[in-house]
Amino acid sequence: MGGDKTYRVTYKVYDNERLKKVSFHGMLVYPLYLRLTFDRRTTEYRSNLFDLFLKTKYGIRVSGEIYPPHVDKIIEREEKLIEFVIDRHPEDFTLELFKKEYDYYSRDLLDEMEPGFINYVRTYLDDEGMHYLGDALANSQHEVSIFDVILDLKRALKPDLYQRLIDQSILLAPPYFPLHHFIEAPLRWPLKILTVMEWESTEIQAKFRDFMKKYYPQQEISSVVSQIDEWIKRGN
Repeated sequence: MGGDKTYRVTYKVYDNERLKKVSFHGMLVYPLYLRLTFDRRTTEYRSNLFDLFLKTKYGIRVSGEIYPPHVDKIIEREEKLIEFVIDRHPEDFTLELFKKEYDYYSRDLLDEMEPGFINYVRTYLDDEGMHYLGDALANSQHEVSIFDVILDLKRALKPDLYQRLIDQSILLAPPYFPLHHFIEAPLRWPLKILTVMEWESTEIQAKFRDFMKKYYPQQEISSVVSQIDEWIKRGN
């Protein structure tokens, strides 16, 4: 008998206890890995999202203490990502193709755009005569999220100065701030990231357009969406 063979993909997200524990915002944990089996082959990859949340800025700050993000939420996000990539290739799946698309769709747009936004804020504050504040923000970019810093600046800056900072950022910087505001306001996700997989969802983009109409009515929405799409294509 002839015919095409159908292979089932199986996967597991697990703590790799064969490796040394690493500090996860003060808590020692085993690195998170993915194991995939397909066509009698098994391969393992280190979790991109785990490595992302290792960064200091993702520590949860409460009353002067820093706590790690919930690992179970990271695993849940990983599983959605894995299943998304697998489902994209019902007929032509390979482990090599999976790794390529996993790396692509797991890109966090906020993390990628943050350095460009920080450079913009530094220039803006420098132009307004606040040179040391701009330098301080730039030097702390690996320690805290610039989005949270900007929210604190809203209390410290004069209203018109703050509003110009935000309005001009959409024209002069990567659209980091409205994207971050988007996941904080209507979405309220427990993990403060926005991956390429999530952005390319038509449902998410529709919600983003509605969000922009409500919170940034003076901005050209199509232009902002185009900026994000171009960012992804460039592979920044």
